[in-house]
Amino acid sequence: MAAALDLPRSVLLALWLASSAGPDAAVTAVQADDEPHTVEADGESLPMRDWVRWFAGPVDEVAVVLPVPGEPVAAPPGVSGAAVDAGECVLLRAGERIVAAVPQVERFGSDLEPGHLVTWRATTVPDWRTAVWAQVGSLEDAERALRHGLLTATEALVSLGVERWRPDAADDIAGVRDGALPERRIPPGVEPQRLRVLSSAARLRGIVALAAHDDGGAVNTWQADQRATALREVDRVARRAMAAAATSLTPR
Repeated sequence: MAAALDLPRSVLLALWLASSAGPDAAVTAVQADDEPHTVEADGESLPMRDWVRWFAGPVDEVAVVLPVPGEPVAAPPGVSGAAVDAGECVLLRAGERIVAAVPQVERFGSDLEPGHLVTWRATTVPDWRTAVWAQVGSLEDAERALRHGLLTATEALVSLGVERWRPDAADDIAGVRDGALPERRIPPGVEPQRLRVLSSAARLRGIVALAAHDDGGAVNTWQADQRATALREVDRVARRAMAAAATSLTPR
């Protein structure tokens, strides 16, 4: 069965804030099955819907960063540590308002019935656009890198015995490979190229997540390390492509 591909909350928020959809539709799509999101900004806690209304329509520019430890972070220094901890951050400019928002997620419940409490920490920050443009680059560059990275990674993983993954993972892998973005969580009017890149990047990240739970055909430490290195590179390329697809900047 095909799986619904997963997108980070920051990616979804960026897509909706760049669209002409209203705040109610945006918040509903971003929250999904979470408990109602809240935003802490300037020492005040408020419902996410009120915070989105504060931007009063589509933002002028928006970007997403999906950092991991050990990589350069395009988020402003004041939020870079929180962004790395969360693995995501959305950056917004609406007129003179320049803001970074990082979701902090608390999981509760069981594996069968999980729940999530999400608080976005919104901070006024210096202009982030030059740093993000230099790191994320254009959507066209990211798509080319995604195609090349997929080819390179596939060859590397196959050579390391990925075909010998445990049999009970086969259905999960096929589900992610054939998965699609959840239409109800994507705003109308997103360009086909962005959707294509988001789908490919989400699919690739899903396969990497499954592969990370298994040693594949590795029979020694060197092979396991080589496979882990290949997976990290695939994930890096996929994260960059996903961030680029959620970023709308005026070319500098």
